[in-house]
Amino acid sequence: MVMMPAGSASTGTGTQSLSAMINPIGALTAPASATLAPNITAFQPFSGNVSLSYQARTTPAGGGSIGLSMSSDFAPAGGPSIASGALTYTCSGASLGSACSGTQTVSTTAQTPVLTLPASACTGGGGACSNPNPNSVNLTFTLTDSPAYPTGTYSAKITFVISAT
Repeated sequence: MVMMPAGSASTGTGTQSLSAMINPIGALTAPASATLAPNITAFQPFSGNVSLSYQARTTPAGGGSIGLSMSSDFAPAGGPSIASGALTYTCSGASLGSACSGTQTVSTTAQTPVLTLPASACTGGGGACSNPNPNSVNLTFTLTDSPAYPTGTYSAKITFVISAT
């Protein structure tokens, strides 16, 4: 057995490079369902609110968006019709980005705008990023109430899509 004299030590060092690829990304949460309530006055539009929560990070050259699409009309057939322009919405209160402008008519053939995200946008943290985490935007839906609609319950599925570049 060999003894090392007191005070002598052996040390070594090493280095390692770490890298991370930080990509643009978006996350979106929508309520599972929403109800359009009738107006107090007969044959005035039904209305309802939906609040979306979202998080985003965009590149300095990019941006992003949230859009709304519907793959089918109200069911069962014979009642309100998205294809006839019966469902519209307005956007407000975006805490990051710009909410849609004016009244948007929902379509079963094209995505309609909800929000536009700028380049270099980010959620949370303050500074160059928005303070809220998550961010939010509100939509107010309006559905025409025609005396020609048969009584009953009608439903349609909305899909919200977020993109970030």
